[in-house]
Parts: sequence; C-alpha cells; structure tokens
Amino acid sequence: MPPSLEIADVFGRYGPAYIHAHDGHLGRVERRVMSAIELCRTAALGGHVEGCRTCGVVRVAYNSCRNRHCPKCQGAVARDWLEARAGDLLPVPYFHVVFTLPTEIASIAFQNKEVVYTILFRTAAETLRIIAADPKHLGARIGLTAVLHSWGQTMSYHPHLHCIVPGGGQSPDGTRWIACRPNFFLPVRVLSRVFRRLFLQELHAAFEAEQLKFFGDIAERADPQAFTQLLTEATRQEWVVYAKPPFGGPVQVLAYLSRYTHRVAIANSRLVSMADGKVTFRWRDYRHGRRPRTMTLDAAEFIRRFLLHTVPDSFHRIRHYGFLANGQRAARLTVCRALLANLTQQTEIRSKPTKRRCQVIFTEPNAT
Repeated sequence: MPPSLEIADVFGRYGPAYIHAHDGHLGRVERRVMSAIELCRTAALGGHVEGCRTCGVVRVAYNSCRNRHCPKCQGAVARDWLEARAGDLLPVPYFHVVFTLPTEIASIAFQNKEVVYTILFRTAAETLRIIAADPKHLGARIGLTAVLHSWGQTMSYHPHLHCIVPGGGQSPDGTRWIACRPNFFLPVRVLSRVFRRLFLQELHAAFEAEQLKFFGDIAERADPQAFTQLLTEATRQEWVVYAKPPFGGPVQVLAYLSRYTHRVAIANSRLVSMADGKVTFRWRDYRHGRRPRTMTLDAAEFIRRFLLHTVPDSFHRIRHYGFLANGQRAARLTVCRALLANLTQQTEIRSKPTKRRCQVIFTEPNAT
C-alpha cells in the first residue's frame, strides 16, 4: 500500500516558495532533483498502458523519474543491483566497518562534495587494505564494497562510508585463503589513525592543487595558515571508525545491502503529516536505544535538509575495491572460491579421527 504522504507532496506544495527564496543559492542538481521527484509517476512524464489478458483489466501506469535521489524509484534499482551482486558473495562471514568524518572536515566536504567524497572513498579503502595486508593483523589481500551515506536519522549532514568486507583474503603469493579470527576483523584504533593520516594528507594535497573552494561560514579557511591550523587540530582528534558485529553469511549480507545501497535521505514511509507550513516525520534515537520519535520542521528547513544530500552528476555512491574491484572481479572471485574450497578440504582432513593401531608389546617372563 503506497504511503499517504510523499516527498513529492512536500515539493509540490512548498517547493516553489523555497526556490523563490533561495534562487541565488540553489544549484542545477538540486533544482533537477526537486523537479524529478515532484513529477515522478505523474502524467507529466508520460506513461504506458498495462493490461491483463486473463481478466481484461486495463490500467495506465505513469513513468518513473529514475532519479537516484527519488524515494519511489530506488526500490526497483536496488533489487536489480542486488540480483547482479548475489553471485559475488563468498561463503564466509562479512564485516561492516564505518568511516566517519569529523564535523570540521564535514563542512569542507559539503562545499566540495566530489573532491572530498572521492578522497573519503580512496583513503578508507586504502586503510583497510594496508592494515589487512600487515602480517601482524591479517596478512591478506582483501576485497570490499563501500557505500556513501551523508545523513543521520534527522537528515542532518553526516558524511560517512559503510564498508562491507569479506572476513579474509588471499595470501600475498595467492596460493591460499587466510581467514580472520572469529568475530574480529581488524583493530579499529589502528584503522582510525591510519585513515586520519591518509585522509588529511590527500586533503592537504587537494588544497595545494587549488581543488577546494571555501565560502560562507568557512570562507576564512581558504587562507593557507588557517587551513594548516585546521589540519593540525584535526590531527589531534580521534576520528570515529567502528566495526559492527559481523554478518552470519551471504544471506544476511544481501538483507543488509538491500536496506543500504540505494537508500535516500528519508523514505516516504517515515512522513507523518504536512500542514500549516510544517512537516512531521518519524526518526529513531540511536543514542537512547533506537527509541522511536517524531520531529516537526518548517517545510523550508525540511526541504533544505533533504537537498543537503544530493551528490554530483555521475558520482558513484557505491564502489568496489581489492578482489571485488570491477574489471577482473569474476576471475578473482573464481580464484577465491577455489582457495576456500581447498581450505575446507584441508580442515575436513585435519578434523577426521585417525584410527590408531594397537601396538602389543610382548615381554618374556623372567627366567627362574
């Protein structure tokens, strides 16, 4: 049953006033997102006729906008993506590692999404690969899938990366599969510090290459001295990297990915009401045991928060690394499955009970 209230209704009623009030600040991407969501599955986008040959029922189905920020369009896209990825899963536990940017860095990310998001992807993946390859930790070449999210439950701006990682990888020489310890992947404190170092190095390089822009509340950070001071302060902070409990196997991974890969800032099902220039929606308070709550915002603030999470055109929010990287993924996974099968056979051989032969020792009686 479709929800009674949708994001499209909010844009339809309050969008024109919002665009008029923020005309000088709205970019092309934000305008296109608002228009696409409002017109999705309406006569404005055309449609087609569907008919049942058995019962004779005929209906007109309007076309979808297919915008990746539209809550109505992502369900079918997610199903197709998951069906394509199902064959990539290995019969091993999977771990979930989250990399989060501090508030000061997040403000730079918002004004430089393509540059900073790219750095976030690259350095988080490199952090996992470096620490996993270290013989002190795992000593293996791993693969991972990373998904970018930029929102919290109340649609505040909170850029972070969800990484889904198989629990193990190939040995450096590629001859065997190295499994991680049960319920433990890599030390999060080590991950946090390596991630912080790599990210700040690349952010500084982007600043030196004049790839970053600063305006509004953070315009003063365009000064080299102020930017250097920001990096110094960020180096002293503890960056949040945490690992969630591991998934049991491929089935649980698919269930998780179905909820995360193509999610938008807020689903239509969370909307409660829209009246008197305000929008009320449901959210979960994770700091207090996932307690369900409601929040009411002015319609303009609701729209502003939703648009915080648009991403640049052609930017990939889902990326694969290591043996899951695009290109040679099928061949690499075939090798991984062969190594896992060999590991299973060796384990079975070692676990089989061995028959011990009785050794009878005859002793001659003492001579009398």
